[in-house]
Amino acid sequence: MTAPLSAEPARSAPVLSVLDLAVVGSGSTPGEAFDASVTMAQLAERLGYHRIWYAEHHNMAAIASSATSVLIAHIAANTEHIRLGSGGIMLPNHSPLVIAEQFGTLATLHPGRIDLGLGRAPGTDQVTVRALRRGPDAAERFPNDVLELQAYLSGDSRVPGVQAVPGAGTDVPIYILGSSLFGAQLAARLGLPYGFASHFAPDALVDAVALYRQRFEPSAQQAEPWVVAGINVIAAESDEEAEAERQRVVRARVGRFLAGGRKLDDRELDRLVNSGGGRQVAAMMTHTAAGSADRVREQLTEFAEFADADELMLVPSARSVNDRLGTLEIVAEVLP
Repeated sequence: MTAPLSAEPARSAPVLSVLDLAVVGSGSTPGEAFDASVTMAQLAERLGYHRIWYAEHHNMAAIASSATSVLIAHIAANTEHIRLGSGGIMLPNHSPLVIAEQFGTLATLHPGRIDLGLGRAPGTDQVTVRALRRGPDAAERFPNDVLELQAYLSGDSRVPGVQAVPGAGTDVPIYILGSSLFGAQLAARLGLPYGFASHFAPDALVDAVALYRQRFEPSAQQAEPWVVAGINVIAAESDEEAEAERQRVVRARVGRFLAGGRKLDDRELDRLVNSGGGRQVAAMMTHTAAGSADRVREQLTEFAEFADADELMLVPSARSVNDRLGTLEIVAEVLP
């Protein structure tokens, strides 16, 4: 039997990558968000980050990456070598054939640079789920859809007479993404890398990673288990400055989820943050590194050990573009 080929570098220190949410800031436009994403990708490439991923979300005014494969194509055309991919494509929203064709096209245009992270959540609210024409059993089909998609990309289609063109033979690396034990078990059974969404769903991280490593079965793509763990990062010149920004980010997030579109001042937002619902939303950012260079290095190192992660997917979480870019620069200076 031929030894499986790992799509990932050998692990010494955790690999550092970036999740760019293509944030549409207050008073800005999606076009400005895309310009900022290009700038961030070019900076991450210069600084030596391993990859950048973009996530499929729908009907969210603050996130512009809904047409994920289109955005990846734009970023790839404006960078040279950094890996790019989805973190992730919500596969039950699509047919496996269409995703194979989209990512096969990307891989054909940009060989060796494209990743395909897959999730089974809708990436939106229930009203938008209906607008997406997503059926009630879509999530249940996820494991079989992953296998069908994987077969299209390998050129060994499971559907007689149907090939992905482009796509067949590109073998785009697939990652299973999730925030529960379900994704961990599936990634282990299929021998695929596993990404945990700990940047917004921290609760099951340790159990899911342990289960994945325990049950991992080598595959043609991956010889050893590979864990990607998400963490929010806010780096600044001082610990105090970073902590103040972290608190502002929490306020803004709680307001976005709970204020119902109302404009609230800081005092009203603080009351909301301290409510039961506010504490639940704030807890989504449990895994956040915030501080000056030395403090962030310490926090990221501790988190990598806690998560047993081979790769950290950093989510620059400051509100301004310049502060998010500054975070990447500070982290790159203190971590390999």
